Amino acid sequence: MSVRLREALREAAAEVPAYPVHERAVRTARRTRRRAAAVAAVLVLVALVPVAVRGDDRPSIAPAGAGGPALPDRIGLPAFGSLRATDRPRLGPAALIFSGQARGLTGLLDEDGTIGIVGADADRYRTWRVGFEAPVGEKVLLSPDGRRVSVPAGSGEHPRVDLVDLVDGTVGHLASTVSGSTLTEPVGWAPDGTALVVRDATPANPEGSAYVNTLSLVRLDTGQAVRLLETNQLPIFGTPVAFSADGSRLAFQVGDKVLVTGTDGRQITSFSLPPESGLAGKGAWLPDGTLALVSRDPDTTRWRLRRVDPATGRDLGVLALPAVDGVTTIRLLGWWPDGSALVVGYRPEPNSPASFAGSLEMDQRTAYGNVRAVRVLGLAPGAAAPDTLLTAPDQVLAIDVADAVVRAGRVRAADPPSGPGGRVWWAALAAALVLGGLVAARVLRRRRAHRSLRSAHLVGEEGQHRGRQGG
Repeated sequence: MSVRLREALREAAAEVPAYPVHERAVRTARRTRRRAAAVAAVLVLVALVPVAVRGDDRPSIAPAGAGGPALPDRIGLPAFGSLRATDRPRLGPAALIFSGQARGLTGLLDEDGTIGIVGADADRYRTWRVGFEAPVGEKVLLSPDGRRVSVPAGSGEHPRVDLVDLVDGTVGHLASTVSGSTLTEPVGWAPDGTALVVRDATPANPEGSAYVNTLSLVRLDTGQAVRLLETNQLPIFGTPVAFSADGSRLAFQVGDKVLVTGTDGRQITSFSLPPESGLAGKGAWLPDGTLALVSRDPDTTRWRLRRVDPATGRDLGVLALPAVDGVTTIRLLGWWPDGSALVVGYRPEPNSPASFAGSLEMDQRTAYGNVRAVRVLGLAPGAAAPDTLLTAPDQVLAIDVADAVVRAGRVRAADPPSGPGGRVWWAALAAALVLGGLVAARVLRRRRAHRSLRSAHLVGEEGQHRGRQGG
């Protein structure tokens, strides 16, 4: 290589700006760390927001019964994206379930078939989709301990009852025990939760214009069933079912009669109901062994509880409890330790064409179209008026309270959750994780590109260095 050529190469190399390899690498590393820290901060915030905004969806739930089960003094509506009954974290036993036509309880496809569930000792809410109109307390029932919800499910040739466990998140299936049944519905829990009374409907003719109704007591551990009654279709059949405190006897209404049977299916007695009256509800058995009926004062919307002798149906008079006025009817949930009766009062729908001061079938008095809202009332002995224990938003049209909550006799100040539900935050967390992954992948690609560029410059510098040495 000539001296002149070497000098020309040196002059050209001197004019090329030096690439700050070290400084650029340091800046790239710092920028990468800042981006990684930002992504981590976003993920932490997304994970913490559900805890801060939705107290019912906290990762760790207090043990069931901590502080004791209690009736909330009010309930709200399920939030958009509420967690379902089987989602984690588990709810644990519930204080109550509710249904109706309010926001969060209905949708485009489920025909008012979503129920709300409230925890036994705190305002933790869950939902469960039934898929069709199924009033709680009539077709969807909460077990006495609040742990399980019995829901009619299946259709056609394979009807069943689903048992949704709120403690372990499992769903058990109780198949119909009646051959040819096309519908199976729960109508009553045994006091110890080991058995369920179900109602089956079986077509009585090929056209399906008439049905045979069957009432059975089914043990949940073995699936064995005891036939309680089978009869032709009636306006009211087997609703409500009331168990005595020791679980040895059942009372249920069939048309205008009340039947009392043993758990072996043996009929003990039956008696006719007076006009505008009915079996009071699942809490119809009084502590003294008599039965409670609900009856309406003539030409009014005032309802009272009265006692009858379960052996003969003889009227033993009105109970010394306040009457409930301005409702379509009342339903007895049970008895508090102080002797107060806990009832559901059904506020009438003002636009309903029905006249609630006139004659009306009992099942129509609780029909969704005839009710505006429900409330839970306490009827204390000797009190002049009912005490409102729980209020609900309009269009919450049915409610069922766990027997354990009724027996506890406690009411707690409630603060229903607001804001998006847990499933919304799950979706946000998933989106944040995807976004974080995309950002991390982009950072890695840029780091690889910088490394490739750095390697290229190092090769260039090495070539220049060798050129100088060769000169």
